[in-house]
Amino acid sequence: MRKFLLLFFVLTALVWAQPGEPGPQETADQEIAAEIEEEQTESADENIPVGEEVERVQSASMDLPDLFIAGGNFMYPLLLSLLIGIAVTVERFITYGKLKIDVGPFLEKLGGFIRKGDVKGAEEFCERTSGPVAAILHAGLLRHDKGLEAVEKAVESSGGIEMAYLEKGIVVLASVSSIAPMLGFLGTVSGMIKAFGEIAAAKNVEASLVAGGIQEALITTATGLVIAIPIQISHNYFISRIGKFVIDMEEASIFLVDTLSEMEHLKQL
Repeated sequence: MRKFLLLFFVLTALVWAQPGEPGPQETADQEIAAEIEEEQTESADENIPVGEEVERVQSASMDLPDLFIAGGNFMYPLLLSLLIGIAVTVERFITYGKLKIDVGPFLEKLGGFIRKGDVKGAEEFCERTSGPVAAILHAGLLRHDKGLEAVEKAVESSGGIEMAYLEKGIVVLASVSSIAPMLGFLGTVSGMIKAFGEIAAAKNVEASLVAGGIQEALITTATGLVIAIPIQISHNYFISRIGKFVIDMEEASIFLVDTLSEMEHLKQL
């Protein structure tokens, strides 16, 4: 406190001093002021802990761009896998939504056309309806005049084509969900190699030497898992949707064969 008061008085005296060549007393006052300022600077430096240069932002408070940069080179293939997984997931979700139909009312209306003998109307009805169920029934109806065996073969062949379309992109999701953690673990190995390399090159081991490598390792591992988990969930969900489509197609094919068989039996009577 006394130092601050002394500094205040000295500065006041300097401000109110008459301009001119500094005398011996003024020079001495300036030297005292300089010494006081130097002592204050030294005391301020003493309050800074030794070894603490700049306050670093920890990874928990980093933004996504900072985390991406800190993750190293393996973050780029991880980002690519994430974009591919998101694109396929959105595309499959929209596609399955468009292909979904209420099978019960559809088959009931289709059976009405067939029982009335309007096979052409049934074909047009299936052609206007989207989805694998309508597609396989349309293929079977086109072969109705060649017998039930031809209808069954046409339905089976069309079912294989529709299954290939339904499973499109599912392999990509499975690949992303398995490759992303591997890329993360590879980034972990790379980060640890970097950390131990810096330890080997340094004479004095400090935590700051290995912090970057360990941080890179943990970020890539976490990123790989964060990508793989939702993509795997999407993959399993789409597999269940495909299973529902398969059940609907089997139910529709049985319905078509039974209905045509019934109509052939009635014609024979």
